[in-house]
Amino acid sequence: MEKDRVVVGITGASGFQYGLEALRLLNDAGVETHLVMSKGADLTRQHETSVTRAEVEQMAAYCHAPGALGAPISSGSFRTLGMIIAPCSMHTLGAIASGVTDNLVTRAADVVLKERRRLVLMARETPLHLGHLRNMQAVTEYGAIVFPPVPAIYAGPKTTDDIIRHSVARAIGLLGIHTQELPRWGETVPALTLEK
Repeated sequence: MEKDRVVVGITGASGFQYGLEALRLLNDAGVETHLVMSKGADLTRQHETSVTRAEVEQMAAYCHAPGALGAPISSGSFRTLGMIIAPCSMHTLGAIASGVTDNLVTRAADVVLKERRRLVLMARETPLHLGHLRNMQAVTEYGAIVFPPVPAIYAGPKTTDDIIRHSVARAIGLLGIHTQELPRWGETVPALTLEK
């Protein structure tokens, strides 16, 4: 593998902007991105953003249709650093937890898990019922990392974009990709200490 590769999955949960930011930050880091969007993701894109599908696809090095189960990312022999699903719907989380690989998002996630690579799931739902929590437990036991995009208020965000950027930068950091745009506690954000 000459260049680092990451699979980016975008599903139909609210928060399409998380997927856009993942593509942007990975591109800025020089990572080869392989994008797959679920059918639901396209509906959410239309509702939540003004970007076209073509504009999203132009952000990725390679795009794969959700039904293209013969795509390179469906095989463990295709080397990647791992996969981020941003956002990850509860439907997708449940499919991964049960081993259902009925589309390329869930198949690529399954491949990442079986190859013992990093799978970061930006699970997007609230409140959570017991089934959601059990699915989160199951995927964690398989080796995935559940990373709900919770705002980091300590970083002093000024805009929604700041909140999204911080969450995504933290998430892709779990894949071993680091960005200068991430405020770091005790480094770029002063840490607080108690007086003795």
